[in-house]
Parts: sequence; C-alpha cells; structure tokens
Amino acid sequence: MTIARELRAIAQTGLAFTADGFDQQRYRRLRELAALLMAQGSSSEHASILELLRQEKGYATPKVDVRGAAFVDGRVLMVREISDGKWTLPGGWADVNQSAGECVVREIAEESGFEARALKLAAVYDYQRSGHPPHHIDSIYKMFFICEITGGEARASDETSEVAFFARNELPALSLGRATAAQIDRMFHHGGHPALATDFD
Repeated sequence: MTIARELRAIAQTGLAFTADGFDQQRYRRLRELAALLMAQGSSSEHASILELLRQEKGYATPKVDVRGAAFVDGRVLMVREISDGKWTLPGGWADVNQSAGECVVREIAEESGFEARALKLAAVYDYQRSGHPPHHIDSIYKMFFICEITGGEARASDETSEVAFFARNELPALSLGRATAAQIDRMFHHGGHPALATDFD
C-alpha cells in the first residue's frame, strides 16, 4: 500500500503539470497500476478505486485530520462514533477556508455540543506511522490540539451517539482509525505539561 500511494501521488502530480500527450498516457497508466495495487491490498474493486483516483486533481498532498483533547477535572472529552460504535477524541477532516485551530473548535462543537478554544498544537502524526489500521488510499496527517471548554453542553450529533468524559486509565473501546490509546495518553501528558514542545514524526 505504501508503494501504491506513492505511485498514485506521482501519477496525480504528473497529470497536473504535464502538457505532453505521451506523458499524460504514461501517468494515466501509472494511476491504473496504483489502483490495481490498492485493490490487491484491500477488499475494494479495482474499478471503484480507479474512479476515486481519477477524481483527485492537482498536486498530490496528504489529507489533514484534526482532533481536540479537552479536559475537565482530569478527564478527557470523548464522543462515540455512530459509524462504528466506538469512542474517539472529537475531530475530523480539516475544511477549506478555516485554519486548523478553527477546524478543531468547529468539530468539537458539532460532535459534542461543547464550545471550546484551541490552546496548543500538541502533535502532528503521520497516520501510517502511528499504529492506526491501514488506510488504503490517502496519506494523512493527524493534528492533535489541547483545547479548553468555554461553554455549551453535552449533545449527540448526526455523527456521534454519546458524549462523555473519561479518566486516563478508563478509556472505552476506541475507534482506532481516528485516535489510538497511545495518542490519547500523550494528550493527557501534554494537558498536564503545557510547556511541552509539539510532537511530530
């Protein structure tokens, strides 16, 4: 999958910048081969993966996921995802025309009902290097913020079924594609030591 993602990025970037017809053919073929490798490494069909890759345009770059760790009385705010019934720090894909800090505050409000402000960028992790389940298509950077709750109240959403606070040694079953136990433990550490430098791969 690592090879397939890199081939996909080369093909997508090449198609974005070349005007030569022969090179365009080569890059389209490279994209097809990347889709074939991805299909072999997953349960998805080659045709459906190729169609997804064709929709991506421009210079290939990682997607950005933001997560917020907000603490009250030594417990961290978590939400239960409807999609898999497991728990995570509130967050999601970063949106266009918002800063990363604005995105994480919006995600906390949307998924938990709480208003918050971002205090610190605690970590930037590469998804593939952080113990998450394999993600077959995208390269992802995960940005974790320490946040402070400023208002609101617990409220489920279209994406989340429950909102609760958990102690460091009492974490529930986790939605591991979104946040791992090691990452959440690290956020507890950052929450207790505000002067720590930002973690990164």
